[in-house]
Amino acid sequence: MSDNQSTYDYVIVGGGTAGSVIANRLTEDPGTTVCVIEGGPDDRDHENVIRLRDWLSVLDSDLDYGYTTTEQPRGNSHILHSRARVLGGCSSHNTLISFRPFAEDLDEWVALGAEGWDNATVQSYADRIRCNIVPVAEKDRNAMVKDWVSSAAEAAKVPVVEDFNALTSHGGGFAEGAGFLSIAYDPYTGHRSSASVAYLHPIMGVRNNLTVMLETWVDRIVLDGDRATGVSATLKSGERVTVNARQEVILAAGAVDSPRLLMLSGVGHAEELRSVGIEPRHDLPGVGENLLDHPESIIMWETERPVPQETVMDSDAALFVRRDESDPRPDLMFHIYQIPFDDNTKRLGYESPADGYAVCMTPNIPRSRSRGKLYLTSADPQAKPALDFRYFTDPDGYDEQTIVDGLRIAREVAATEPFRSWIKREVAPGPGVQTDEELSEYGRRAAHTVYHPAGTCRMGAVDDDTAVVDPRLRVRGLRGLRVADASVFPTLPTPNPMVMVLALGERAADLIRADRTAREEGV
Repeated sequence: MSDNQSTYDYVIVGGGTAGSVIANRLTEDPGTTVCVIEGGPDDRDHENVIRLRDWLSVLDSDLDYGYTTTEQPRGNSHILHSRARVLGGCSSHNTLISFRPFAEDLDEWVALGAEGWDNATVQSYADRIRCNIVPVAEKDRNAMVKDWVSSAAEAAKVPVVEDFNALTSHGGGFAEGAGFLSIAYDPYTGHRSSASVAYLHPIMGVRNNLTVMLETWVDRIVLDGDRATGVSATLKSGERVTVNARQEVILAAGAVDSPRLLMLSGVGHAEELRSVGIEPRHDLPGVGENLLDHPESIIMWETERPVPQETVMDSDAALFVRRDESDPRPDLMFHIYQIPFDDNTKRLGYESPADGYAVCMTPNIPRSRSRGKLYLTSADPQAKPALDFRYFTDPDGYDEQTIVDGLRIAREVAATEPFRSWIKREVAPGPGVQTDEELSEYGRRAAHTVYHPAGTCRMGAVDDDTAVVDPRLRVRGLRGLRVADASVFPTLPTPNPMVMVLALGERAADLIRADRTAREEGV
């Protein structure tokens, strides 16, 4: 055990999507020192991370924590929940699909006690985001996906959308549409414009007040009474270190590792912590509850000819459909995969077509009603937490029906020209699967994740005993400890949430600075 210690104003656990933003913004003040502790290596050392088109090579690799789910009686128990072990976090892992949040989603947050997270405020922070978010460039749009957009719009009776974010930038949203996506990338190089690329690379080695500790694993928050004073971590060499925070410890480790770290540190449901041999330091029952996701299923076709090669990252367009006219938001989303995304269909016995001859649609549930839970199975920091998403367990069967409807709509798209001319046959689930019961059984067994876990350190009103953080992202009942990542989401935003996480990082930096000023002025 080493006594190796260092001290900074702020310690940020996680150099991911939100952590990168916060580190950049706090170190704009040359008098403020910040240490970012990241469990993985520098993304600049991994060309396959920087090249967006290679994103699939990062999943299930040594840059993936590879969390699994518990047994899912009504879903798929074999999903690998990829979480990034590299600078930039999941913005170094994912497809960088970028949607501004919807006004109605943020209205829900405010109604659930997240005061100050209203649409106007959040959009003003989204305006600050430094990632280069642009619609898929013309050179990256291939003929098959263009035909798919036309057929999706025709079959679903929705408009073709040129820029989804143009519809939400001034406080609105959209009900439906088909079109090419907006992506955080450089169209000229195909490189990512991830959080690390946009916020950390320009300042690493330039700002002397920023320290980035790589391949360093934090397993405990150091608490002095009710105050977080730092973290305890292990370097790649195996040496133990303590990193102290004069002002605050900021957890930005994501919806799996932020609650996990709280629980390992004795912050969580006291009785459950004792049951795995952890002495409770602060009873906070909401930690790990409210586990959210965007579940999706898949339908795959063999194509008549090879899928054209022009692409950003093999999933360049989307379709949004609204079935419930009482809500202005879409309630079904489809990505198109220009490759055989066959992780789950193969396991169910479906043979994928030869390379280059397959295309998929993935109906997903934008506002899933099922709620899961994350919990520890051991006091050992090396033991992975249990992720019980409880897929398709909502009592009214809404999630299940959404997938069934989605598979039917996908078939309508495939039967509509000009996309129809690309299709040779349906591979999975195949034309023999027709009834709602059959489609549900297949759809749930083939279900996957869109890699959007959230909600496990839910934000709520100051007097909400079930919330983990208050609307200023401060852990309830403790001082000097904040959480700033997707774990604080009360509900999942309707579309892909990366922009929401970036905006959250931007706002978190302002809240952190304002609270420091208030403390120093004795307010």
